Amino acid sequence: VQLQASGGGLVQPGGSLRLSCSVSLDDRAIGWFRQAPGKEREWVSCIPSDGTPAHRNSVGGRFDISRDNARNTVYLQLNALKPEDTGIYYCARSRNRLCVSSSNSYYYPDWGQGTLVTVSS
Repeated sequence: VQLQASGGGLVQPGGSLRLSCSVSLDDRAIGWFRQAPGKEREWVSCIPSDGTPAHRNSVGGRFDISRDNARNTVYLQLNALKPEDTGIYYCARSRNRLCVSSSNSYYYPDWGQGTLVTVSS
């Protein structure tokens, strides 16, 4: 199982980035997570193979998640970025088609390496 997140970088507050997760897509949901310095990893967004995506409250309206099954890629569009969005962003595959708002590896057993997002002026 291989997942690879990419697209991170340094951006000013209010800016945008698009993260990509390269993964062999099937009917399982894909989630995005982040870990800020000195903090625990937290769930950010999730998209099922069909159905409605979900986001944590603090990013709702700013982040958008989508998947391209033909390209085996899941995207996380980050808009109106804030310094508190800084962290390493990871993608992971759910054990089934459901999205769960948790970063517990029981629900998301397959993880890739992360990509660093730094929001700073």
